[in-house]
Amino acid sequence: MFENDKNKMLELAHIKFEDKKYNISFNYYSLILNEYPELEEAKIGLYLSDIGEEHSDEAQALFDYYHLIKDEKDENAIDIIEALIDSIGLVSETIAEKEIEYEDGISYTDFRKLIKSRGSFRRAFEDIMFSTKVIIRDKSDFIGFIMDLNDGGFRDMALKYLDNAPTLFGDDQAIYSLYETLEERK
Repeated sequence: MFENDKNKMLELAHIKFEDKKYNISFNYYSLILNEYPELEEAKIGLYLSDIGEEHSDEAQALFDYYHLIKDEKDENAIDIIEALIDSIGLVSETIAEKEIEYEDGISYTDFRKLIKSRGSFRRAFEDIMFSTKVIIRDKSDFIGFIMDLNDGGFRDMALKYLDNAPTLFGDDQAIYSLYETLEERK
């Protein structure tokens, strides 16, 4: 991502945040962090987007305060906001306990925990789909992931993964039988 693209993405993320479209702003900040994992402004935006899902007024106030002190060229703006976020304890367990590893991905086991903490597959998957990879370690993980994708409303994506399965699993009949299972679950 070029510097200009980064700035445009940050601007889009900020606009979506201000419009209280926290899920979208979360995804934009995640995309930015994928390319610039040390970009503090995107980290703050990610945290505040997460907070905004359940505490909109607090997230908006922190966002405004952050931009106010940042615009005043306060060198400690990041530290101040991070301390405030930590002190009020509103960031979800998922982000607070373990920041997503943007380069390495998330194991399928950890992803299943994320699903439980977020309350639904769709919400968990949308939270990470632009920022990290789900690491599939074996056939049972793959089958579970395909079923989760299908049942979570991502049928087309599940079929695309399934179409590429022969390169991973060869002529495994259990994998081929997933086509029938997905058809039955339509």
